[in-house]
Amino acid sequence: MFGKGSRKLETIVGDGTLVAGQVSVKGTIRVDGIVEGDVHADWVVVGETGKILGNTRSRGVVVGGSVEGNIEATETVELTGKASMTGEISSPKLAVSEGAVFDGRSRMKCEPGLSETQEGKVRTLVPTKGASASA
Repeated sequence: MFGKGSRKLETIVGDGTLVAGQVSVKGTIRVDGIVEGDVHADWVVVGETGKILGNTRSRGVVVGGSVEGNIEATETVELTGKASMTGEISSPKLAVSEGAVFDGRSRMKCEPGLSETQEGKVRTLVPTKGASASA
């Protein structure tokens, strides 16, 4: 689940626990309770009873519960079947399982070597009526 070089689970916010404020963890955090504030960790796992009300920044995030805020991951984001996500996801890899609810935007990070003008540019694959051939 965590890939090469990952650490074991080191921090747990248990069911019934409320943490208010920014949480910074070196390693992996599992949230089964509620975190009201930003979360910074190497890896973040939000259990089915877990909820994050704030922004999350990490290498990877697995959401099984609820996140209201933005997620920025350098490697991967996974929304499992019972996940609820409201906000923007920025990650080079995104997996959304059937049953997950995602209300927001997703953005893939620009690959090295692409110019600024290429990122986010939409190219028409099938010409529409009235569109010129040079579009």
